[in-house]
Amino acid sequence: MIFTLENTSTREISKQLVSIREKGNQVTTGRVLTLIVVVDVHKPLAPVLESIHNSSREHPSRVLIMIKGDYAQPTNLNAEIRIGGDAGASEIIIMHVDGEVAGHLASLVTPLLLPDTPIVAWWPYAAPFNPSTDEIGIIAQRRITDALGDPAQDAIYRRRTHYTPGDSDLSWSRLTPWRGVLASALDQPPHTEITGVDIYGPAGNPSVDLAAGWLADRLSIPISRHTIEAHGMDFVDHNGTSCHPVSRVDIHRENGTVSVSVVDAETMAVSLPERPQSLVAQGLRSDSDCLSEELRHLDPDNAYARALRGLSRVHFIYGDATTDQL
Repeated sequence: MIFTLENTSTREISKQLVSIREKGNQVTTGRVLTLIVVVDVHKPLAPVLESIHNSSREHPSRVLIMIKGDYAQPTNLNAEIRIGGDAGASEIIIMHVDGEVAGHLASLVTPLLLPDTPIVAWWPYAAPFNPSTDEIGIIAQRRITDALGDPAQDAIYRRRTHYTPGDSDLSWSRLTPWRGVLASALDQPPHTEITGVDIYGPAGNPSVDLAAGWLADRLSIPISRHTIEAHGMDFVDHNGTSCHPVSRVDIHRENGTVSVSVVDAETMAVSLPERPQSLVAQGLRSDSDCLSEELRHLDPDNAYARALRGLSRVHFIYGDATTDQL
């Protein structure tokens, strides 16, 4: 069900929630957290709603979606309250904000926060320069960004510079299954010394950069990050379907090279020295899966912090040129 409130206030929204509950819709029962989502009015909302709807099966929440409009317009607040089939297992409050109040989002969401539950902030597209000092970031225990959807080309390096415990990024979550495959391959004997790593992926994809930073930090050896041809921001297979952003990684050991490479959108190949190649079912993770993972662990993500730290030790190779990322 969808309830629409035009030219309203947070007090009226709260009254409507109480009215819905009194009519038999227990909209706050079992909510495990408050998720605050900040989206610019010019960005698509449908993919964000789909991710929230799918992740609600695991994390029923009160979701406050703040759609920031034109600061130059008269101050106005229009809202939608979605429950039941239109919100999955969550309750979703969408607030369209125009005018001066768009610069004071914290004052709007505070009366609607669930008591005694964690607060998570998510910026699906452009994120603040420093999320931890943003007015929404300050009240949140966990701050989720997405460097892939951020128009700033240096978004992941901003995250490195301003990292604060509680920060995370969906570009990191997209790597979780891939890291498991790679760790399993490296765990196979003999465990000879690792002498170097070459990692390949599209230029501009922050997941590839984070993968290189993670390996640089964990292995303490030279990591070379190579760029490959890609369509837009994605690595695609012969059918044009998006694949995992890390197209190949070669880990050089004294007894040979361990390789994990993309075959197609649903398959990876694992090659070990003196062993036949094996295939692993592995595809690109959806944003819904990544968001669910982030909401599952609200404590600081130390592995992500170390991957950011390792970015400064990665050698970036563009064609014949090699640079160190500062």
